[in-house]
Amino acid sequence: MNGRRVVISGLGPVTPIGIGAPAFWDALLEARSGIRRLQAFDPMRFESQVGGEIPSLSVADYVHKGYRKAAKIMARDIVLAVAAAHQAVSDAGLRTRCLLERGEAEGGFPVDSTRFGANIGAGLICADLPELAEALYGASEEGRFSFARWGNEAMNNLTPLWLLKFLPNMLACHVTIVHDAQGPSNTITCGEASSHLAIGEGYRTVARGAADVCICGGAESKTNPMALLRQMLGQRLSRRNDAPEKACRPFAADRDGTVVSEGGGLVILEALEHAQRRGARIYGELVGFGAAQDAYSAAQPSDPHPEGRGVALAVRKALDDAGIPPQRVDMVATAACGLVAHDRAEAVGLRGVLGDGTAATRAMNVKAALGNNGAGSGAIDFIAAVLAVYHGAIPPAFNSSPLDPACDLNVVTAGPVDAGMEYALSTAYALGGGQNAALVIRRFRG
Repeated sequence: MNGRRVVISGLGPVTPIGIGAPAFWDALLEARSGIRRLQAFDPMRFESQVGGEIPSLSVADYVHKGYRKAAKIMARDIVLAVAAAHQAVSDAGLRTRCLLERGEAEGGFPVDSTRFGANIGAGLICADLPELAEALYGASEEGRFSFARWGNEAMNNLTPLWLLKFLPNMLACHVTIVHDAQGPSNTITCGEASSHLAIGEGYRTVARGAADVCICGGAESKTNPMALLRQMLGQRLSRRNDAPEKACRPFAADRDGTVVSEGGGLVILEALEHAQRRGARIYGELVGFGAAQDAYSAAQPSDPHPEGRGVALAVRKALDDAGIPPQRVDMVATAACGLVAHDRAEAVGLRGVLGDGTAATRAMNVKAALGNNGAGSGAIDFIAAVLAVYHGAIPPAFNSSPLDPACDLNVVTAGPVDAGMEYALSTAYALGGGQNAALVIRRFRG
């Protein structure tokens, strides 16, 4: 797109295999898995009992002392976003309100808060079930729900600000308050496509000059009973409970579903001249964004178009935005999460765009280690792609062999592979609703 050049200067992954870019990248290269039997609750009654959880994550480690009381109105998804924001701004070497008040801003570059934007993807936030259950019990009258008792008595069991834990825009709300980001802000709620759409909007915000810096990405937790039940009823989950680390198998011929997870990531997008003026480390340049819609069946709105129509259209738009032909793409960071129809649709869509270059273009996938956490998954995929371009290496998709012949992509299944890359493509699609998005990353050369 026309406008200012936009670079990536900070990465904040929060994942089951590592928090922060160095730990996350090392785990990917070592093919470490974060999938285990679920510990946050007893999953015995569920058909799928495994997932990717992040242990020992405390919001107190990521906000200043005076803000810790706000933890009472932070659902898990919000905590993930706040942690990712702290990682991203610290990694970028920025001096924000939070880092100043935590005494961590020494040497950091001060940000003009009025030129600091935020775009964050969010999903369906699970209610605090013990608290909600107590309130519902108080509204019970001979085993039936009573609206009268709910209004007169049961609601008193909920904290006055209870609802503020579960509004999707509260991820961006807390991040912008903590870091004093007063620029353009938005929340995107489009399932697994949320992070890419948020990053794409942040890219356009900086490129058109509405902000100098934008923090963007997404976060979500699906490691809770409500999310697990929704995915189970949708018949999306693997039942490999006896082998958690092998449960999520994107593109593999023997895949049987995806795995729930939690996590996400935020990145710092910055105008090139702003980043150069402060001597920032630049991971890469964001040069293209495309989005598309491919919902085609009212009866089955969660089904992907079998020809990957939405993925293909989003990719073509992103490449056009970047001003490059498909043959210039060196690597594709795929979104596949182990669902048969969705993996195949993405592969077909990519082959339709890459054409004869499909065999030469390497494909990366990191879901085997992480599972699918919804709105935060795309940000994790994007961060992995940025790191691959920056380091010139592609980590292995370690559960993807043997490949499904219908997913005929050049998936890197052994490695890591050294690969000097000029352009990388990162794709995303929502499992329901038909949203698709793609981002093009270019190796930064000044």
